[in-house]
Amino acid sequence: MEDLEKAILISFDESGRVESALKLQAVGFIDKIKESPLICSICVERLCFSKLVQVQFWCLQCLHDVIRVRYSSMSLDEKGFVRKSVFSMACFERLEGVDDESSVRVLEGPPFIKNKLAQVLVTLIYFEYPLIWSSVFVDYLPHLGKGAPVIDMFCRILNALDDELISLDYTRTQDELVVATRVKDAMRQQCVAQIVRAWYNIVSLYRNSDPDLCSSVLDSMRRYISWIDIGLIVNDAFIPLLFELILVKGLPEQLRGSAAGCVLAVVSKRMDLQAKLSLLQNLKISRVFGLVAEDSDSELASKIATLLTGYATELLECSKKLNSEDLKQTSMELLDEVLPSVFFVTQNCEVDNAFSIVQFLLGFVATMKSLSPLTEKQLLHVGQILEVIRTQICYDPIYRNNLDVLDKIGREEEGRMVEFRKDFFVLLRSVGRVAPDVTQMFIRNSLGNAVASSSDRNVEEVEAALSLFYAFGESINDEVMRVGNGPLGQLVLMLLSTTFACHSNRLVALVYLETVTRYMKFVQVNDQYLHLVLAAFLDERGIHHPNINVSRRASYLFMRVVKSLKAKLVPFIENILQNLQDTVAQFTRMNSMSKELSGSEDGSHIFEAIGLLIGMEDVPPEKQSEYLSSLLTPLCQQVEVLLINAEVQNGEDPVAKIANIQQIIMAINALSKGFSERLVTASRPAIGLMFKQTLDVLLQILVVFPKIEPLRTKVTSFIHRMVDTLGASVFPYLPKALEQLLAESEPRELVGFLVLINQLICKFNTLVRDILEEIYPAVAGRIFNILPRDPFPSGPGSSTEEIRELQELQRTLYTFLHVIATHDLSSVFLSPRSRGYLDPMMQLLLRTACGHKDTLVRKACVQIFIRLIKDWCTRSYGEEMVPGFQSFIIEVFATNCCLYSVLDRSFEFRDANTLVLFGEIVLAQKIMYEKFGNEFLIHFVSKGFPAAHCPQDLAEEYCQKLQGSDIKALKSFYQSLIESLRHQQNGSLVFR
Repeated sequence: MEDLEKAILISFDESGRVESALKLQAVGFIDKIKESPLICSICVERLCFSKLVQVQFWCLQCLHDVIRVRYSSMSLDEKGFVRKSVFSMACFERLEGVDDESSVRVLEGPPFIKNKLAQVLVTLIYFEYPLIWSSVFVDYLPHLGKGAPVIDMFCRILNALDDELISLDYTRTQDELVVATRVKDAMRQQCVAQIVRAWYNIVSLYRNSDPDLCSSVLDSMRRYISWIDIGLIVNDAFIPLLFELILVKGLPEQLRGSAAGCVLAVVSKRMDLQAKLSLLQNLKISRVFGLVAEDSDSELASKIATLLTGYATELLECSKKLNSEDLKQTSMELLDEVLPSVFFVTQNCEVDNAFSIVQFLLGFVATMKSLSPLTEKQLLHVGQILEVIRTQICYDPIYRNNLDVLDKIGREEEGRMVEFRKDFFVLLRSVGRVAPDVTQMFIRNSLGNAVASSSDRNVEEVEAALSLFYAFGESINDEVMRVGNGPLGQLVLMLLSTTFACHSNRLVALVYLETVTRYMKFVQVNDQYLHLVLAAFLDERGIHHPNINVSRRASYLFMRVVKSLKAKLVPFIENILQNLQDTVAQFTRMNSMSKELSGSEDGSHIFEAIGLLIGMEDVPPEKQSEYLSSLLTPLCQQVEVLLINAEVQNGEDPVAKIANIQQIIMAINALSKGFSERLVTASRPAIGLMFKQTLDVLLQILVVFPKIEPLRTKVTSFIHRMVDTLGASVFPYLPKALEQLLAESEPRELVGFLVLINQLICKFNTLVRDILEEIYPAVAGRIFNILPRDPFPSGPGSSTEEIRELQELQRTLYTFLHVIATHDLSSVFLSPRSRGYLDPMMQLLLRTACGHKDTLVRKACVQIFIRLIKDWCTRSYGEEMVPGFQSFIIEVFATNCCLYSVLDRSFEFRDANTLVLFGEIVLAQKIMYEKFGNEFLIHFVSKGFPAAHCPQDLAEEYCQKLQGSDIKALKSFYQSLIESLRHQQNGSLVFR
């Protein structure tokens, strides 16, 4: 026994001082003891004499495991011994035959030991009550007279029974649900009334001498109220006792709160709604209303707040579902009575579950949707709900500085509040739809009060009021937004014209700008507000805000504003550009980029906004050229200077140069988004010329910095823009650009290169044939040398960054080949310089079409084959266009892709994408028959089908369907044929 205790102590050691080998030896030793047929006796004996809590815990855990796992194989004597021993321990008795005064009583141990003992007893109840051990509860009740230790243990047993078996808060198996029902039914019939009487007597007896014990009893009782006879609790004895405990000020808050929890369980109990309403009436809950005002920060106030919310929720449910108008009226009267207290606790108390309050208020507001107009009392309730929302969404001033500088604490608090506010904003929008005028007036008053409030609350109240106005916008439809006057118009005007002393605060500035942007539809029909909107974005409230996060966000939002207002802003262009001179200059001054901005794309939104403004055809041509030149010329000059300095290596920091060039490219790229292809190529070619000159300058970056990936990526992005902007006039610049981009490209850059080529093909179709014939050999040579010939590895350790890049390159290659084939450019594969890559391309496409794990990729490859068959299998003067291609298609592609790959059981017909792939495979067969006739049919049917053990009659029917004109009938038949052949074979045909 000493060895066992030592081994248990070593196995539990967390100090790190025990050698791992010794610990493993100890664990092995005690595991071996567990397998002993005498393990139950060993554990009970140690529980009687060992004072070491580690040993006690191990023994109880061991008993629990034995009962749970080996109960069915235990002998009757062993079960009886364990039952009697555990019950005696729980009753604070010494075991039979143990008279030694030095023996240990488990109930004198720490809480976790008593909880483990309760768990062991509950495991016995699971298997034995009521069929084997029917008297467990009845036998235990007399022992409660021994006092606090046994009463406390009884509470732990009831709690463990609820946690382990009865409570539906945990996922239960079907067997557990059956046992739970059996236990509850037996308890209701046999002992629940006695247990309730015991609860009442204990609380009455110990309320003054041991309030903590009474709290434990009430907390256990609360768990059981939901399924026992409610009459045992709701009577002239227990309900008065519970309310007395709640209301008596001298008692500890924990006891009073536990009593409130029991009343909440009574209120929440499921029952007939008419009976529920009668119960709620008779409780006279108004007795506790005053408690929440006494100390709103106390634990008791929180419990009472939860009780009142639950009570109100039940009343609301009664008012909605009861059919009798009188009963509905009674429900609403009781609800009106409790609502002021609910509003108060929501604003002033720490409520256990804010979500439940929001759900109640949402339900309450929903009852008003069909009422028009609202009564005076309902309007009062709406105002109180709005005040609840405003109070709840306010930030705590204690975090003001953290939120402004956005340190770690500030980010955490902002994230928490964003999540917390979601439900309250849903409630606000619901209120806004029911009572829009009241909501607008409330927001207006909130803004006014916030502006006038003291500086110690000003920031949070202004932010909350603006957030209300922002969220309210989601409940307003476009029609209402476009109405020029009325309360909403006054509110928008107030927003635009009010100066907030706290506007320098990050949160206030951000929500202000977001709110102005949200109500831009209103400004669209009210030109008189345009100057106010522009001022908000162009002064220190927006783009010139001292906080860089605000100014960046303002640039983005201003771009959105320009998109929505468009031509209305043409008269203001001069003023806007003048106000943005210093912002634009940051991009035109060398080495001006702060480290904070370097490499970031946020600042470029201001150039997109400018581009959208000056790129409109409403702008006079001369002015447009002047504006664009004033922006592009200094940017291009700066790039040229940077490139010259880079070539002469003057000792300047190359990282700063690269970051500067990146910023400039992004700025020009963003600027170009405002100019359409029609404008720069047809109506105003002078603008197109400026962009061509700019492109010429930026392409020099690839020459000076051929291996700097971020710069190559940015230049590629600009070429994408110029393809869209300059149209076919970009062609002269492409050979040089593509050559430079391809020269030093890594796999990741090759992906971007292929995407650019795909854009060119999709936009210009066969016009890019010459360019494509020039670059395709180099592209194919590079890619086929990089990509492995064997499939990519799978399993642990196979998902390295390098493999992921190669997989992405391969996926993009399939798209590239598909785009070429489907845009009448398949002749590119046959040019003299490209023919050498035809065979590896065919083998790659064949392997992929037959077995790639991505069904959509397989479909694309099958479609490529279909297109190549159509393009290349038209005989001229009896000669094949591509010698050997026809035989490859008939002998290899047809049998492997169109037959063997679909016979494989991994080809899952129940998958929607697989069915689409199957449709393409059937279409390929139809095309092959149309092109090759009986030559295809004879090989496919006479050689392929026999290998698949296809019966002759089905093969003949296939030929008939293929020769017909109904492709749907062919697809349906071929699917049934494949499924039939699968049933005939045990394995699956492998790709050959």
